[in-house]
Amino acid sequence: MDSVLLEVKDLKTYFLAEAGIARAVDSVSFNMSERQVLGIVGESGCGKSVCALSILRLVPPPGVTAGGEIWFQGKDLLSIPENEMQSIRGNEISVIFQEPMTSLNPVFRIEDQIAEILLRHKHISKKEARHQVIELLRRVGIPSPEIRMSDYPHQMSGGMRQRVVIAMAIACNPRLIIADEPTTALDVTIQAQILSLLDDLREMQGMAILLITHDLGVIAEMAEEVLVMYTGRLVEHAGVKELFENPLHPYTQGLMRSIPGRAASDDRGRLEPIPGVVPSLLALPPGCKFNTRCPWSFDRCFREEPELIASDGGHPVRCWLY
Repeated sequence: MDSVLLEVKDLKTYFLAEAGIARAVDSVSFNMSERQVLGIVGESGCGKSVCALSILRLVPPPGVTAGGEIWFQGKDLLSIPENEMQSIRGNEISVIFQEPMTSLNPVFRIEDQIAEILLRHKHISKKEARHQVIELLRRVGIPSPEIRMSDYPHQMSGGMRQRVVIAMAIACNPRLIIADEPTTALDVTIQAQILSLLDDLREMQGMAILLITHDLGVIAEMAEEVLVMYTGRLVEHAGVKELFENPLHPYTQGLMRSIPGRAASDDRGRLEPIPGVVPSLLALPPGCKFNTRCPWSFDRCFREEPELIASDGGHPVRCWLY
């Protein structure tokens, strides 16, 4: 049994606006084991990315981490000094963002951008860094790395740029990679290649992956456990097989019905969307936050918010139906 690598306890990250407090992450708790792939899924605006930025202590102002603990290899990341946190970012915890052009500096060559990470964290010579850059590019499947390392980001395709970002993420052999929508900007064929590459690298280097996405197909392909988020809260937590076979929360069921090839809304095979939109974090409804969109809501759902608890013989779900 792999030991616990990351433990998030009652995490609260709020954005302080003139109109009020937006609780982007509200009392979220979960654990990750070494080598595990844990997926976080939900619509845009549900708090997935803010959760990742909280772990890295990179929440932009006016956001603040208002409470909770984040334990990584015996250290509470929310209480250690910033210089110690800087030595963890990019070294022990790396991140892959969804759009590689936001992660790569357009005016520097690929070689320089990867070498900068190696020189900062590994304290090696420039010559050794160059050798390691070539090896990293080769490992992520970039052909002729000795030549392509001299390219600027705009000279590469989207798929190649994402491979470079992955090379940067694995440069220091991190224990944890946070992959935030790593394939959203890519076409379907390249998506499959990138997911396969991440899985191969996980096996090879023994790292864990926190996979953040709105795409349940990606979750089915990669994850072992899944957290479903809605309005900053966890509404369901299950193993991936159990979640797909027995989704409990009406929100999760709605996400499942929106997957092509699963349930259709009518005889013509049209997809069934979830009605309504995610409510503003500044104007959340009382009670269950999904109550205005839920086909099964009843009086109690509009008065009281349920806790995230395991149903009879099942997995944890935040719903009065259970």
